[in-house]
Amino acid sequence: MRDLAPFLKCRNDGRPRLMGIVNVTPDSFHANSRVSSIEDAVQRAILMWEDGADWVDIGGESTRPGSKPVDVNEEMERVVPVIKALREAKPFGLISVDTRRVEVASAALEAGADMINDVSGLRNKEMFDLVIHSVSPVCIMHMQGEPGNMQNNPHYEDVVSEVSQNLLGTADRLIREGHPPELIILDPGIGFGKNLKQNLELLSNSSNLGSLGRFPILWGVSRKSLFDDLLNREKSENRLSGTLGVAAYAYRKGIDILRVHDVAEHNDLLKVITQLEALENE
Repeated sequence: MRDLAPFLKCRNDGRPRLMGIVNVTPDSFHANSRVSSIEDAVQRAILMWEDGADWVDIGGESTRPGSKPVDVNEEMERVVPVIKALREAKPFGLISVDTRRVEVASAALEAGADMINDVSGLRNKEMFDLVIHSVSPVCIMHMQGEPGNMQNNPHYEDVVSEVSQNLLGTADRLIREGHPPELIILDPGIGFGKNLKQNLELLSNSSNLGSLGRFPILWGVSRKSLFDDLLNREKSENRLSGTLGVAAYAYRKGIDILRVHDVAEHNDLLKVITQLEALENE
């Protein structure tokens, strides 16, 4: 069995690993990320790998603010054939499945997915058990509420402390049940039940989420609405520059994985930073 733990941590040169987003959906918030067929999804994912992605993340349900749940069978029909086709096309490509449904996650693992990326943070006991029994790498994301209501006045007494306690509590429960700690990633869930101030507090205090390096950290900030709040960029297609700014900051903060729509641009940015830092340290 392939050792996936090294691919959950940042590269040896300090660059975050890149996870390319492939949305097999008609309604994801960034229209340019949507694909409508197996062929399109496979082509998009392979291009992302060629552009420098370590992972591709395949999702069949939009969890944008205000979205409604998709029927589980429809989600499975969107996701599983893509993963099967990708596994055939690129046997050693790293694939994660973006789902909160245990049925979809289980079928995706059988089809060849390497990791479960659960935006609901393993709230479902059956999903928690699947992670244990499959010994799968897992990304645990924090979300307050549900996608349909999560942005309705999100409230925290101390957002960094509360998100950290939630994520670390779930991670420690997995470990107590025997799950390898090196296969656990934490994601603060930027934009999932947080306002602008809360999002910025989480980004600027990211080291607390990893509990002094115990777990790798993933950020999913790409083209999100915080750039509308921060930069007055209403349309997602105008948010790349802000997203790249966060990526540069992520490098400085030691973030392990960036989940992004624009792999080539992020790869270029991070290569330039690492080259300049290498020269500076000579």
